[in-house]
Amino acid sequence: MDPHVRTTGGRVRGHWAGGVAEFLGIPYAAAPVGERRFAAPVPAPSWEGVRYCHAYGPTAPQPPSDYTEGVPEPLIAGDDYLNLNVFTPDPGAAGLPVLVWIHGGAFNGGSNASPWYRGTTFARDGVVFVAVNYRLGVEGFLPLDGAPVNLGVLDWVRALTWVHDNIAAFGGDPGAVTVGGQSAGGQASLTLLAVPGAAGLLHRVIDMSGGAVAWEPVEPACQAARALAGRLGVPPTREAFSAFAPQELVAAYASLGSDEPGPGPLGEIFRPGPKGFNPVNDGEVVARSPYDMIRDGSAHPAGLLMGATLEEFNESVRSQPGPVEEEAYLGALRGLGAAPEARCFYEERLPAGLEVLGQILTDKIFRMPTLRLTEAGAEAGRTVHAYEFRWRSPARGGAVGAGHCVDLPFVFDNLDAGGVGRMCGPTPPQALADDMHAAWVRFVATGDPGWPPYDLRSRPTWIFDTPGHLTHDPLAGESRLWPGP
Repeated sequence: MDPHVRTTGGRVRGHWAGGVAEFLGIPYAAAPVGERRFAAPVPAPSWEGVRYCHAYGPTAPQPPSDYTEGVPEPLIAGDDYLNLNVFTPDPGAAGLPVLVWIHGGAFNGGSNASPWYRGTTFARDGVVFVAVNYRLGVEGFLPLDGAPVNLGVLDWVRALTWVHDNIAAFGGDPGAVTVGGQSAGGQASLTLLAVPGAAGLLHRVIDMSGGAVAWEPVEPACQAARALAGRLGVPPTREAFSAFAPQELVAAYASLGSDEPGPGPLGEIFRPGPKGFNPVNDGEVVARSPYDMIRDGSAHPAGLLMGATLEEFNESVRSQPGPVEEEAYLGALRGLGAAPEARCFYEERLPAGLEVLGQILTDKIFRMPTLRLTEAGAEAGRTVHAYEFRWRSPARGGAVGAGHCVDLPFVFDNLDAGGVGRMCGPTPPQALADDMHAAWVRFVATGDPGWPPYDLRSRPTWIFDTPGHLTHDPLAGESRLWPGP
């Protein structure tokens, strides 16, 4: 028989797949349309009878992705996109640890319907896995007059509240909830530590390749809202924006960008365009900069598992036409803030030109901010476990390397999922997936992934490679070149 569970909204019927009970597309909030558009999320209306949850629910409005080499992210039409998926080994169990997954996508794309985020393997290993959708782009992160700020953040809190109220019915422990994600999902997970409304709703955090979370105040985002309003010919208000269909807002915001790349070898990467979307420090929904609150100890208590890949954005640079002329190379180094000693450091290790620029870009955007957050948490007395992913994918002639998102199929132990071969090559090592997935399961269950917590003296860091190994202070050289948060 299909599994049945009673939630606060009504009964839901899932299905069994590979010994795991899957409940897909459960609404955790009312559809953000009509009067609920650009409004704080509220619980979904209750329903009579049994709701069939056998298929993924709708996905949030977003631009169509023209990137076919990364995480597969299907788009599903419909209004009830504030939904979540639950994977559990046994709805009749009790006290199982819980992992709530927030997808990445620069806060402007992505969904919980990706086959890479299927939680079957976590449930197989005793974890109740929950993957959430949330409002993206203009609908979720652009402040408008008459609307709450940080609507996407409020969606995360509403989803966590649903988990707190309902997860026991799926066999989970509401007092043992880990929130995790990759890229923007990692940033989201850390941001929740600075959200007063999330107090008591999460107990551990996994940040994969999240980079910096020193969010800015509201005003720069308001400037972006005014720019979009000018393009639309309306005031930047909730009422005026509600008159446009979501995809009209998506298209209008994209049109604020430039069709021409910037100058130099990084011009295609740093193409002039509109401000990106992210949470802001509004003083209420997000109290202050999450980085500052982790550093001074005022963020919510939670153990951290944090890391990045060795070559997050290297492919985006090494794939540019080369070779690079010396003048353009020097200009790009200056644009990245690389002093002469930084050039010497990287050129001793990598070929000058695109390889050096790619590694500097990765270090500035991902590895160094992750290190500073790790240090801040450890200095504040928080238990932090640090890692780095260094296995280099052979895909696209080796250009992918240890790049952004390559680690995801290993964490989820789903090397047979659609699209993995394009990112990880034809024979990704199963032993590495066994190691990473087991470490994530251990952290969710116990707070200990299997290596010593980080301290500012020996700086233990686990390296995921073939084979994996423990090292100490692996970023000592880079750290001296890039001071500050």
